[in-house]
Amino acid sequence: MNRQRKLFFLAPVLVLVALAGGCVTQSRERAQEQAAYLAGQNAELRQQQLDQTPSVTVIGPVQNERVPWVEGLTLAQAIATADYLDSRTPKKITITRNGDSASLEPDVLLKGVAIPLEPGDVVEIQP
Repeated sequence: MNRQRKLFFLAPVLVLVALAGGCVTQSRERAQEQAAYLAGQNAELRQQQLDQTPSVTVIGPVQNERVPWVEGLTLAQAIATADYLDSRTPKKITITRNGDSASLEPDVLLKGVAIPLEPGDVVEIQP
């Protein structure tokens, strides 16, 4: 076969390969868009569930700022659940409830005093 005839036969094949490659790319792109959309939807649902779950917020050197509130939750339990990361004893702990704040010395916890928390409380730990 001469060279011109080979090119004549190969040209449609090359066009089909190029088009098929485009279809795969578009299909893959649509799948990625769908996956990103679903991931966003799932993240939003998780956030809504967290917003509806009663919790206590712990600010400071902790691994988990949001602690689920349960009946009888104490300050010591909330700090332990938040996973306090600093090796030093905190210098000051402040609890804010409904806009009112109260500070306490950490020694109170070391003495075993149970300080009850309420849903929505914010605990700030200052190392």
